[in-house]
Amino acid sequence: MGKAYKYGDNVDTDVIIPARYLNTSDPAELARHIMEDLDAGFAKSVRPGDVIVAGKNFGSGSSREHAPLALKTAGVAAVIAPSFARIFYRNSFNIGFPILESAEAAEAIEPGDEISIDFVSGVITNETKGEKYEAEPLPEFMRSLIENGGLVEYVRARKGKR
Repeated sequence: MGKAYKYGDNVDTDVIIPARYLNTSDPAELARHIMEDLDAGFAKSVRPGDVIVAGKNFGSGSSREHAPLALKTAGVAAVIAPSFARIFYRNSFNIGFPILESAEAAEAIEPGDEISIDFVSGVITNETKGEKYEAEPLPEFMRSLIENGGLVEYVRARKGKR
């Protein structure tokens, strides 16, 4: 369970992790600058398990995988939005970072609400308001990617089983 941070439509990868910080590939360094052009205090206030709730087309812009990696490293448990840019969607699962599409949740959740997520059922619970919202449950393969920490670790685990 974590606190909700809420943002609008079209939060792009340049806002998630500004390009001026892409001279490093250190995930911890990237996480220190997450969302700073949109919400200057985010990196210092976010706690493990917190959730970003946003509007349509989250993660638009460039195809950098630094954006979901920085969110994951900062401790963000998931992003909930009505829709995601396709490359951000793919990059998120490739690095083992969960995202959920739910217009209902994105509309109803307010900043600071306490949120819990059941990725198997796709149920998002707003503990603050006592409400539940439906998202498409993550397919087993996608949950495996997340549980293994991303595509590379998933493949390593599969190779070790053979």
